[in-house]
Amino acid sequence: MSLTAYHRARTIVETPRQAERRLMCEITGEMINARDAGHVRGALMPALHRNREVWNTFSAVCGTAGNQLPATARAGIISLALWVDQFTSDVVAGHESIDDLIAVNRDIIDGLSGTGIAG
Repeated sequence: MSLTAYHRARTIVETPRQAERRLMCEITGEMINARDAGHVRGALMPALHRNREVWNTFSAVCGTAGNQLPATARAGIISLALWVDQFTSDVVAGHESIDDLIAVNRDIIDGLSGTGIAG
């Protein structure tokens, strides 16, 4: 099966929740790989930027009219997105470790998988 056919088939059978979980796993893996490669500060930016982008997207979607998530869940996601944005700046400045961002993403992965174990 070609790569294009695989991606098309995956989008047909993948639920939005599964797509979100897959995306979070990919991004978290990128951050782990960057950390384990010894990257710090600006060298972490490619992985951190992608993480920040996805959190900004989650926040924007939660703020749209008609979003069917409960208000408390939307507020929590928006708050986390704001924290991720600020904390990312602190990581780039060398004031914080990327590990807390990885931990938050793993918690979200756990919630999206429903298993309680990030994978």
